[in-house]
Amino acid sequence: MSVDLGVPDFDPRSLPFDAPAEADSYVLEVAGQPLEIGAVSLGNPHAVLTVAAVESAEVARLGPLIERHARFPKRVNAGFLEIVSRDEVRLRVYERGAGETRSCGTGACAAVAVAKRRGRLDAQVRVGVRGGELRVNWAGVGEHIWLTGAAQISFQGHVEV
Repeated sequence: MSVDLGVPDFDPRSLPFDAPAEADSYVLEVAGQPLEIGAVSLGNPHAVLTVAAVESAEVARLGPLIERHARFPKRVNAGFLEIVSRDEVRLRVYERGAGETRSCGTGACAAVAVAKRRGRLDAQVRVGVRGGELRVNWAGVGEHIWLTGAAQISFQGHVEV
């Protein structure tokens, strides 16, 4: 299944994110250390942190601190991105209000958009997440971003009203 997720929006006001102007990267002070992030909205806000390896990334510790950082007044999804090659990345996402998830389509698109905007990725990228593999296709700034991957039911339930 392929889905058009629209045009990534890098304007900090769209997230909202407290930054003086749009930039490729920003520095966040988190737990006494500076972290370089990228920020983008795909209808929901994402902060993307590039790490050496997602398996050893401090998602459980840094995820909630980034999610609730004062510069993101409505909170933010925190993506931990490992760049394997120009067409392959690995990703873990700490979603606002939910914690770490096995897969996040907007998170995959956000990570690719941030890294491609910095010139580190090609237009077609495989994204390895704990729940499997996604594919993201993005020609660049101002263009629509496309997500391709398997759709699976993760929960079914009934509610009486």
